[in-house]
Amino acid sequence: MNKSFIVTPDAPEAIGTYSQAVKTGQTTYLSGQIPLKPDTMEVVSGDIEAEIRQAFHNLQAVCVAGGGSLNHLVKVQVYLTDLSHFPIVNQVMESLFEAPYPARAAVGVAELPKGVRVEVDGIMIT
Repeated sequence: MNKSFIVTPDAPEAIGTYSQAVKTGQTTYLSGQIPLKPDTMEVVSGDIEAEIRQAFHNLQAVCVAGGGSLNHLVKVQVYLTDLSHFPIVNQVMESLFEAPYPARAAVGVAELPKGVRVEVDGIMIT
């Protein structure tokens, strides 16, 4: 299998034993992005909308580094520590994506790395 590893300084460095993304053929598997500022590796301050926007901004940076954009995502997974924030995810996605939207799952989780409230990953086809 031929695979390449996507790395960009425009998204946070991996904080564990994983790559920002791995591409094989036309498919790119993007690791989860949390609301870290890439330049400081600090969690973005603000409300949950700011966290969700930063997570998607980071995912977008990895998409671009992999030769695509958010609109090339075919599947998105959103992990939330509070599923009552799901309507805000919808609002943010509506502002960042073009219809038709990717397939998506939203999963309620007990906790996420660095105490954040949202993580987003995806699969992209270019």
